[in-house]
Formats: sequence, C-alpha cells, structure tokens
Amino acid sequence: MKKLLTITLGILLSNTMLFGQESQKEMKETKYRRSSLHTILIESASFPKKDQVLGAYYNAPFPDKYDNHNIGEKSFDLAKYSNDTVESKTPEMIEKYFKDQQIAKKLVAKWFNRQEDGSFDYELIGNRGAFNASFLDTKTAAASSDGKYLLQSAGFELINNTFVVVSKMYFVENEPVARVIREAGVRALANQNALVQKIGIKALDKVYEKTKEGYSVWTTSYLYKLKWDETTQGTFFQDMYAEKNQITPATKAKFDATDIFEMEFVGSQKATTLVTFSLKEQRTEDQIINLSVTRNIDKVFAKLQRNYDVFKPKVPLFTGEPITAKIGLKEGLEDGDKFEVLEAVQDQKTGKIEYKNVGTIKVDGDKIWDNRFILADEPVQVGAIDRTTFNGGKKFYPGLLIRQIK
Repeated sequence: MKKLLTITLGILLSNTMLFGQESQKEMKETKYRRSSLHTILIESASFPKKDQVLGAYYNAPFPDKYDNHNIGEKSFDLAKYSNDTVESKTPEMIEKYFKDQQIAKKLVAKWFNRQEDGSFDYELIGNRGAFNASFLDTKTAAASSDGKYLLQSAGFELINNTFVVVSKMYFVENEPVARVIREAGVRALANQNALVQKIGIKALDKVYEKTKEGYSVWTTSYLYKLKWDETTQGTFFQDMYAEKNQITPATKAKFDATDIFEMEFVGSQKATTLVTFSLKEQRTEDQIINLSVTRNIDKVFAKLQRNYDVFKPKVPLFTGEPITAKIGLKEGLEDGDKFEVLEAVQDQKTGKIEYKNVGTIKVDGDKIWDNRFILADEPVQVGAIDRTTFNGGKKFYPGLLIRQIK
C-alpha cells in the first residue's frame, strides 16, 4: 500500500477545482470524476464508400466529456452472432458478442491495470479519482487499510459509471433516394390534368435538385453500462484482487474463470446527418465523408445524453460572471435548455464525493457555441464565441459542475 499511497499522493487537485470557491474569473482546467467510455462499431454490410466511412469513424475525435476506456475491441461482424440481422434483434446479438468476448471482464481488468501475472493495482482509479491533495496528505502509509478503503469508495463511483456505446452505421448516397422519391411523385400525378402535372413535376424537380447532392449518414447507437454493484465489487475484492506481491496462481485462475461481470442495456438512439456538396466552400468527397460521419457521431451522442440520465456528463463552469461552459451545438444545446448546478463535496473520512444542487441555469439561445467538428483547413469565423452563456443564478464560480435536466 505504500506504493499505492505514493501514487495517489502525486495526484494533485488544485484548490480551484472541486473543493471550495474560486476567486479567479476563468477556469483553465478542472479535474473531476467523469464517466468512462468505450466505443465499438458494428461492421455492417457493404454500402457506398464503406472504407472511407470506417476510416472517418476510427479517426473521429473521442467524446471529450468522458474518459477514454479503450479495451482494444473496436469493431465486430454482427453476422457472426446471428443469421437474423433484423434491427430489433441487434441488442440480443450485441449481448452475445459481449459474452463471447468477455467485454465486461476486460473493462474491469483495465480499471485495475491487470498484468500478465494476474496482479492488479489502483493507479488508474487514483488518476481518475480527482482526490484533493490536502485530503490525501492525511492518509499515511501506516493507515494502509484506510487508504485502500478510500480508493475502493472512489472506485465504486468511477467503475459504476463505465459505458460502452455500440454503433451501427450506414452511408447512403442521396441521389438514388432523391430519384425514387421524384419518380413516385410523378406516378402520383399521372391522373391529374396537364396544368397540375406541370406544376407538380416542376416542384418535384426542384426538390430533387436540392436533395440529390452528397450523402446521408444513418446511425443507430446502443448504450450499455457495466454492472458494478456491491455484490460484484465485494466478490472481486474478496476472491480475485491481489497486488504484485500477493498474487497466486489460484487467485489469478479465479478471475480468468469468473463470469460475474455483466453489461446492462440502457437504451438506443438514432441519428441522421445530411451533408451535401452544395456548401459555401468546395470540399472533396473524402472531406464530405469525414464531416458527415463525425457530426453524425456527435448528434447520436447528444441524443443519448439527453434521453438517459445515467449517461449525462457533468461539465465544469468555465466562468461564473457571466455564467459560461465549454459545451455547445455538438452536445445538442438549444435555447432554454436547463442545467442543474452542482457543488462537489468530499467526505473527509471516506473520500467519497457527493454532488449538492446549488441552483439552476438556462442556455442563452443567442450565445450558443458552435463547437461542431470542422475540417482542418476550414477557416474559423472571425469573432466566433468559444463557450456557451447561461442565464439564471448568482455567485456561481468556475469549477462548479453542471448537468442537463429535462
């Protein structure tokens, strides 16, 4: 445990972060306990520009409101888990994949930095735990059991907020779809008089010309949460957890053989993104694909966050006067969206953090940051804002956390 406490004592949380008011006007960086996320792509059947689409997906920026809990499993072929590829059966097939590949166990193994000999440690939990330095200074090496308890307490909060998002993506050329719609409209006009047909076909041609360019991205994302209840945690620490100087073949074998770790299905959301070539700046086809795929990912994540409370991220206030935060259109913000303001309070005995509601704020529709993905060579608009402004409440300060509410 001496090594453990040495590691965690090196994790400094500045006084401007979670535990006390901040006199500065602007928060440069706040370290706080965030949810952890791993993303997986279902390898769908062949579709237009599939290689470019997959490349754009893998190269898209990771959702920055979560800690990256990558376990290496980035994609899988749905057909290997069922001959029935009906969308309603997709969650069932995903769960078969999870069980076959032991995804839940791999997530736990990453949390505790499992080594080839089967040993674990608390380094990652310490790094993500956002402990305040003055609190850790009271935990000496002699109080090893106390130090271990506080990290287990923080670990429960962290591990219990571990998610996997599995996305099924299609990339459709707009022209064939637009043509089918136009032809159906023409057939519907067949029994009309000549004047109605002329006006109707002209309208259909106009719609066709407007919608035929570019591509549409269709994505369904399935949200899963790692099940980490008191029973699971207790069994893990009692029967399987061992550090470098404690590990035995029997203890290692227990973790290798266990099937107690599970994933829980939370829900799913769909998103469609249309990006055409008819934009202000001429873009190449690859640029169009990169832009549409990345923005589609952002859109479906925004829907998951809006609809499932457990997946809603906490975000620190950037300034208190005016009230601003570094979120915007990428997160799906709209005028009047409500957020609760949270103050993080740490129990000085256990290290556990609780979040106290200290007010409510609303998005100012005239001052929403457009933080959506742009291409590397795309010019940034002069005078563009770099944060979103909120209305409501007083005496808020940088570092307080906000979370969207319905």
